[in-house]
Amino acid sequence: MANKIHVKTGDKVVIISGKDKGKQGKVLEVSPKEGKIIIEGCNLVTKHVKPRQMGEQGGIVKAEAPMYACKAMLVCPKCGKPTRVHHKVNADGTKERQCKCGETF
Repeated sequence: MANKIHVKTGDKVVIISGKDKGKQGKVLEVSPKEGKIIIEGCNLVTKHVKPRQMGEQGGIVKAEAPMYACKAMLVCPKCGKPTRVHHKVNADGTKERQCKCGETF
């Protein structure tokens, strides 16, 4: 059974702990099996890349590394504040995510 993660691809999140605490970014990739996410511009690591073809440049490249989803908190698009995900069940049985301010996302 796959684990549930409170954020989805494309969500805006803020990092609440670690070396990048306070930074905001967009979620690029979600890995529910590992419980990790990749955030744009956050948790950067340096990778040493070898040239694979003739004439291709090698060198040191900065790339985003996965981090645990529990270290990120969703940012409400309306009020712009970090918020916990609140689920509202509609009359027809569908669920939607909500902020405490009432905004649905």
